[in-house]
Amino acid sequence: MENTPDIWQFLEANKQTLQEYVELKIELFNLKFIRKSSSIGGILIWLMILAFLGLLILFFGGITIGIWLSTILNSYIQGFAATTGILVAITLLLILARKQLFINPIIRIMVREQTRENEEE
Repeated sequence: MENTPDIWQFLEANKQTLQEYVELKIELFNLKFIRKSSSIGGILIWLMILAFLGLLILFFGGITIGIWLSTILNSYIQGFAATTGILVAITLLLILARKQLFINPIIRIMVREQTRENEEE
């Protein structure tokens, strides 16, 4: 019974191997975290750029529609009031459909990025 190694003898004999294993696991975790966080960060930056471009399109489109309606209605006040009404209606529709249009797709993208494994792009 004296020749049977216990756990402490095993750990002492394989100390270097276990230490390398733990260091490699930590490095692998760090690399996976960096890959996933940079992927999500890139998606968030892309969404911010799209939001900014959407606001620019909405701004200049609103001015264009306002001027166009002003020429049709022969009044700047009526033209821009009608444009404001159109934009308020669009905003209300977007608020009502925010889950289907914005929240759920972003959640799906984030979950897909978090669960993706070593996929080559």
